[in-house]
Amino acid sequence: MSGISLHRIGALALRYLYLIRRSWIRIVELAYWPTVQMILWGFITQYLAGHSDLLNQTAGLLLSGVLLWDILFRSQLGLSVVFFEELHARNLAQLFVSPLRPIELILALMSISLVRTLIGVGIAVLLAIPFYGFNLFALGLPLIGFFVTLLFMGWAIGLLVAALVLRHGMGAESIAWAAIFALAPLCGIYYPIATLPTWLQPLSWALPASYVFEGMRAVLLDHTFRQDYLFYALLLNAGYLGLGIQIFLTTVHQARARGSLLQSGE
Repeated sequence: MSGISLHRIGALALRYLYLIRRSWIRIVELAYWPTVQMILWGFITQYLAGHSDLLNQTAGLLLSGVLLWDILFRSQLGLSVVFFEELHARNLAQLFVSPLRPIELILALMSISLVRTLIGVGIAVLLAIPFYGFNLFALGLPLIGFFVTLLFMGWAIGLLVAALVLRHGMGAESIAWAAIFALAPLCGIYYPIATLPTWLQPLSWALPASYVFEGMRAVLLDHTFRQDYLFYALLLNAGYLGLGIQIFLTTVHQARARGSLLQSGE
């Protein structure tokens, strides 16, 4: 057709192919969503097929899982995405020219993440009451422990993702969306950890969120609050959050030394 060059179209398409070939992050992203969805819903189907006696309580279990998972998801994004906005605006260097310390930036990011999580998840929790007749607050006081545990884990992941993007550039930004869902099949959101293959269960128990969702099922099905689960989850979170903070601070220090803060952005 007139005015259209197949040569230019082919050259541009080839450029995009080169970008994919040179970036393992982009390659992972292409295969990520179909694989995770297949694994996740496969385990859900397997679990429900073998536990027909739980079908009457399935709605409550699934809704609780969805809403609690959203706490983890929103807390992680609430931290990392706000940090990305600073990178997009090329504002990070200006921030660190001021007396602001990196640890103060972390605390500010955590604060705004808490606010964004409360707003986002709070609305969903309230809407679930008139829509489905389901009240997450029926979990009682254990809900506070679940919330704090998932919030801390989300912050740890968010800091690690932010450090990765600061180190490797905005090409790694998609990790913010992918990282949290990569853990979903392991956390037992909709099914017990025992549903997973035996060799995979130790990895699952190394994640704080796994204890939250096992604890959630204990409250809903057995009317028991497993305080030991909460203790283990908080202990793991102390390690992960400390690691996330240290890696972020180290990455900021290295970026300052390289002078790459001035080059961050789109």
